[in-house]
Amino acid sequence: MIIKNRTIPLVILILEALCRRLPLNYPKYQQILEELGRRQAGYQGEVALDYYLRLLPIDKYMILHDLNLPDGDYNCQIDTLFLTPEFALIVEVKNMAGKLIFDTENEQFTQINNDKEKGYPDPIAQAKRHKEYIQKLMAEHKFPLVPVDCLVVISNNYSSYVITGKNAFKVKPRVCKADAFINKIQFFEKMYTNPLLTAKDLRKLGRLLVKMNTIPTNYILSKYGIKKEDIKTGVFCPNYNQHAPLIRKKQKWYCTTCDEYYNDAHINALKDYFLLIDSKITNREFRDFVHLKSHDAAKRLLLSASLNYTGSKKVRVYYPKTFPW
Repeated sequence: MIIKNRTIPLVILILEALCRRLPLNYPKYQQILEELGRRQAGYQGEVALDYYLRLLPIDKYMILHDLNLPDGDYNCQIDTLFLTPEFALIVEVKNMAGKLIFDTENEQFTQINNDKEKGYPDPIAQAKRHKEYIQKLMAEHKFPLVPVDCLVVISNNYSSYVITGKNAFKVKPRVCKADAFINKIQFFEKMYTNPLLTAKDLRKLGRLLVKMNTIPTNYILSKYGIKKEDIKTGVFCPNYNQHAPLIRKKQKWYCTTCDEYYNDAHINALKDYFLLIDSKITNREFRDFVHLKSHDAAKRLLLSASLNYTGSKKVRVYYPKTFPW
């Protein structure tokens, strides 16, 4: 039973908004673009794994996708967590091409692709940290301490991997290609057979994890040192994001580049504002961001955007009903 669905991660939405709203000559623009590409590939790999998840009995597992759990100043990000009465399983998905090398002696993870070698954080070491986090969390909340294990799934059908080093025998059972995923699940089922969590425990734990799931909205901006004044304002053309902002004309948004009118182009501008600036907006802030002069026109557009609001007149604040919006 899936109790937290997989959705496009917020960090991807933020990176996409930054690529629209930062000048092309921003010093770290290329780094942001590269991180967006990596995260999009990772998300597609997770989606690819869902094909195999559908083969699992729906009443046997409690499944939570894309968890972001607070860990001091950091977040414990888990691609997928399986909960059963007998064990918990942390699944990390890697959608990477070429040859992947797990060096268990030095805890290094290397990709060789197109004759280029590049190192990445070791997913096994990462999964172990997540394992310790879940164990500590369960202990703090007085849950029975079921075994917590981990599995790294390589979702790219055309990649290969090798596991080297003195601890290879420990890691080999915990790495697989996506098409071997069901077999690996059965491996863990045979290893852990003692039911420790009741159905009530599982529901309670699931609710706790969903409640704890947090969205680090300012993480990416602080990571790249992005300030509010770095972000380009205005309503952008759906076809020419990096061109001059649209102008308000004939109660529509007009693009001088493509000579087209748009009714709802301000909706995307609002989405970018909520992702990058603040989770709420006033009439004044909206006018400044979309380059509008009329208070009444701004009010009509905000009311037509199906936003919630509190307050009246000058102190009214608008905010999305759900986030991401």
